[in-house]
Amino acid sequence: MLAFLFRRSWHAVITLIVMAIVVFFAIHLIGNPVDVLARPDATPLERAQIARELGLDQPIWVQFAVFLENAVRGDLGVSFVYNRSAVDVILERIPATAELVITALILSISIGVPLGLIAGLWADSWLGRAIMAGSTLGFSLPSFWIGLVLILVFAVQLGWLPAGGRGMTSTFLGIESALFSYDGLKHLILPAATLALHKASLVIRVAQAGTREVIRQDYIRFARAKGLRQSRILSTHVLKNILLPVITIVGLELGSMIAFAVVTETVFAYPGMGKLLIDSINRLDRPVVVAYLMLAVLIFIVINLAVDILYAIVDPRVRLSEASGQ
Repeated sequence: MLAFLFRRSWHAVITLIVMAIVVFFAIHLIGNPVDVLARPDATPLERAQIARELGLDQPIWVQFAVFLENAVRGDLGVSFVYNRSAVDVILERIPATAELVITALILSISIGVPLGLIAGLWADSWLGRAIMAGSTLGFSLPSFWIGLVLILVFAVQLGWLPAGGRGMTSTFLGIESALFSYDGLKHLILPAATLALHKASLVIRVAQAGTREVIRQDYIRFARAKGLRQSRILSTHVLKNILLPVITIVGLELGSMIAFAVVTETVFAYPGMGKLLIDSINRLDRPVVVAYLMLAVLIFIVINLAVDILYAIVDPRVRLSEASGQ
């Protein structure tokens, strides 16, 4: 266990260093922040002063060395726009994104696993075919189009739900969240449903394939021969054995949902990390963009590690050394 954690930590450090190099140099090739921050009628002297204050007058390799030195101390730079720590600016947006992602994840699992089981058990029925056709449709439709349609139907025509924003928050056990507010929940339904549709389609296909494979196994036939109820077979044997691929998909997709819920947050003007990233790119706020992408990589690393550990918990036959590919 300790050897596994040490190995993964070393891999994580290497990944972060490589990502830092790629992200830093790539983002510094795009535009000039001085053009955005300076007044339209600013003199060359004023523009040079802004560049000097931001450290942009130094050669690129000097800027990168300063960035690495600060990053080791946990400082990923100061936002050009907000004049505050880039990490602090991002952390302020994490609760909103976490609410959206957690709700979407619960929806995708709650919808995907039962429908995948049904489609796997009755694959040749009209219901099984309809479920798989629906999952294909969920894959095919772009997220921004789904969001716009949901806004048009439920916000504009029916007027049941708000079209955007986060809504009011409430505090429970010292935690402030829109999940504890009725208005916040109303604002959360449409963006969460938009984000969950593609993930639910993915879970359906994984659960359906796993179910079809499991029900052909000899131990399932033996359980039926023993006279076990269908519900017992499904809960004890089928569901447990399809959890491994579902955990893998959910774990990997959780990282992508957290890091790249950009489209959904933009469509619904949801004040999360994704919308912050788009705003920062438009304003050429380099420190925030670099900090965001570095944190996104860290999120993926942590989630992948958690998935490997869950593998060993769900199925004792899977050892952490095997989960790590050795």
